Amino acid sequence: MNISAQMVKELRDKTGAGMMDCKKVLEASQGDFDQAMEMLRQKGLASATKKSQRVAAEGIIESYIHTGAKIGVLLELNCETDFVARRREFQNLSRDIAMQIVASPNVEYISAEDIPEELITEEKRIEAGKEDLQNKPDNVRDKIVTGRVEKRLKELSLLDQSFIKQPDITIEELIKKHIALLGENIQLRRFEKFIVGGGIEKRSSNFADEVAEILDHKA
Repeated sequence: MNISAQMVKELRDKTGAGMMDCKKVLEASQGDFDQAMEMLRQKGLASATKKSQRVAAEGIIESYIHTGAKIGVLLELNCETDFVARRREFQNLSRDIAMQIVASPNVEYISAEDIPEELITEEKRIEAGKEDLQNKPDNVRDKIVTGRVEKRLKELSLLDQSFIKQPDITIEELIKKHIALLGENIQLRRFEKFIVGGGIEKRSSNFADEVAEILDHKA
């Protein structure tokens, strides 16, 4: 099949991959775009895995304030060189990750590996004690508990979240896609979410009680 320059450009626009890589996978897939995109994705993930051990000490601090100014995020995204840190693709990635954190209320950790062992133990204890599991055989109960705990840990892990702009990939895959695109290791070092009133114990009051209290003082 003759692969036209327009086909190559279209695939590049959709994936951000290099022109030669796009042409090769289109030729290998006989012009099948879906297959070509999957091949590029697999190639990108493999390439990213090789680069993941390289030192990433450059990068940027990203700040994002959500509409309404009630919630904001600060994060540090690292790469290997200042040149890549200045690339538009890298800066867009950092903003997308910040927006993802805002959109993921349960996320507290970068990855499941960062979750403290005591929290995992507590989650297992809670799940094992639920009423719907009490009459099940031990092996069945253990399997269900494991599945539920793994689901909970993924809810807490940023890298396991489905990307809000492209739900068929995770944040981890999004980062790896950019590693393949930019040719450098990229690491999300840390993040902090700020919510207005967060950590403050809010006073709940009853209007009738307040009125009665005011009248008592006047009396």
